[in-house]
Amino acid sequence: MDAVRVALLRDVLAGTRWPQDARRFALALRSSVVPHGGGLLLAGTEAYEPWHLAAHLSDESAWSGLPELAPTLVRHRVAAGDPAHLAVGLARIAAAGRGETVLLVAPERPGEGLLERVHDARRAGARVLTLDSGDPEVGGLAHESLVVGGDDEVDLDIVQHLVSAAAGENGRPPAGGRHTFRDRLARLADRLTQPPPARW
Repeated sequence: MDAVRVALLRDVLAGTRWPQDARRFALALRSSVVPHGGGLLLAGTEAYEPWHLAAHLSDESAWSGLPELAPTLVRHRVAAGDPAHLAVGLARIAAAGRGETVLLVAPERPGEGLLERVHDARRAGARVLTLDSGDPEVGGLAHESLVVGGDDEVDLDIVQHLVSAAAGENGRPPAGGRHTFRDRLARLADRLTQPPPARW
């Protein structure tokens, strides 16, 4: 989703908790990965693989100059012959430790095997963040969570757009301190979607 569409989405959701909550969660994500130079492991449940979020975080990583945001997608099923970037299985989470971050996207309760691996990673010093539906066991594993419930006015896909866009905002300026084209476009989009000043 481009900067203009994200700005329009934020405008539609103005007055709800979502833009602010997404920024808070995105800041937690950035503060987890940037100081350690990366180490972001992105996993979903057996029924939900977060391809979309992986792609958006990779794009934000490139556009913002924050390579640390580029995730490693961890998959439940890895087939022989899968390319290297799609061949990372659940054992990688169990091996995670200090300086690494596990981002778990769980629209439904994950299986016990995944929960155990995330618990092992947390015990070994990894930071755990969750985008989930409010399952108490998932929330109990998280250092930081953002819950999207069935009664909320947004779904998990929309929240992932908000989080990925916020994670890439205010990235490192390029050498010389100049803002990127994307930074300028985002500022323009925010200005264009602001309501006009009140006239008395």
